[in-house]
Amino acid sequence: MINDNNISMINNAANIIKDAIILSRYQAAKLINKELLSLYYGVGKFVSDNSREGYWGKGAIKHLSKALQKELPGLRGFSESSIKRMRDFYEQWFVVFTNRPLVIGDLYENGKNANRPSAMGDLKDKDNNDIIDLTMLSEQMSNCNVNGFFPQAFLNVGYTHHTEILAKEKSLEGRLFYIYKCAEMFWTVETLKSKLRGDLYNKSGKLPNNFALTIQESKQAKRATKVFKDEYFLDYINIEDDDDPEERVLQQEIVDNIKKFVLSFGDYFVPVGSRYRVIVDEEEFYTDLLFFNRELRCLVAIELKRGKFRPAYLGQLQFYLSALDEYVKLPWEEPSIGILLCKEAKRSIVEIAVRDYKKPMGVATYRTRNEMPEQWQKALPDIDDMRKILENSSEETVIVDE
Repeated sequence: MINDNNISMINNAANIIKDAIILSRYQAAKLINKELLSLYYGVGKFVSDNSREGYWGKGAIKHLSKALQKELPGLRGFSESSIKRMRDFYEQWFVVFTNRPLVIGDLYENGKNANRPSAMGDLKDKDNNDIIDLTMLSEQMSNCNVNGFFPQAFLNVGYTHHTEILAKEKSLEGRLFYIYKCAEMFWTVETLKSKLRGDLYNKSGKLPNNFALTIQESKQAKRATKVFKDEYFLDYINIEDDDDPEERVLQQEIVDNIKKFVLSFGDYFVPVGSRYRVIVDEEEFYTDLLFFNRELRCLVAIELKRGKFRPAYLGQLQFYLSALDEYVKLPWEEPSIGILLCKEAKRSIVEIAVRDYKKPMGVATYRTRNEMPEQWQKALPDIDDMRKILENSSEETVIVDE
């Protein structure tokens, strides 16, 4: 019979083996992802080399897709539009990896040679058979000297994520930012889409605030500044101007869609409660929304205002923060931070208003679905469909394209 000591040893062994299995699967998934990216990059180059400047002729990619389906029945991911995205994937990153502007003529080694196959260079094996070179991606990445480039992050992010980033973010710095975030935070595709819609790269760190004056530790103040945005797109909320003007309407919409709100508001936010009650000298006070941010290690109180910003709102928010720090904050937590979320706010007025308050506060604005440009609204999924996607999605430990 196994004694207690042996049972403990066996349980410990099981945990060690479990960790090894998880690590092995993670490493295998990364290798698979790298191979897929290399494949799509190689196919993209092959198609780019042959389809630009009309060498293959009009409609060639459509015909290529059908031919592939005939050769490999049931093949997924190689539709006409998918192959064009592979070509774009190659052409967009080729510019960065080679650190020079893309000139279409450079894609051809011998120009418009009628005997095109002989101009394919590294796409030939020793027997002169056409092949797709899958070594280019890693080789070109290793030679890339762009500041802020993370080769491992690039390889860990799924191909679908890459195509979304290329389609929605045009600056190199922004693309690198989203790639790094996807790799670091294990964002799902839906999470990435939400961040892109909210323009996280351009909006982060722009919140008018008094953090530098009210947070003693400078590193904490800088982290807080990066966490919050100056504007949030609450594209799952649709409130008409003639609706009930009370903030309770907006608050209930957010509570009903709390997972989406957290998704749009940022990483590491954990809901604590809505209409969170704090009792001070036997009187009850309520903050609209209360979160805990794991990165900042502090409570974050969010006050909602349907109208434009008024300096008087900050006095109310400061009182809530003082009450939270006095009666709710745990000893190991950092001082609470307050965010006033308004329909409108002029930056110059906000900056003057917040600087003399002693509690860390910032003011952001929001836009709801009906306020977004018409073309954006049409591009958004149906709210019910979005809810199903979010409810069925699970946390990812590594991002691998199917």
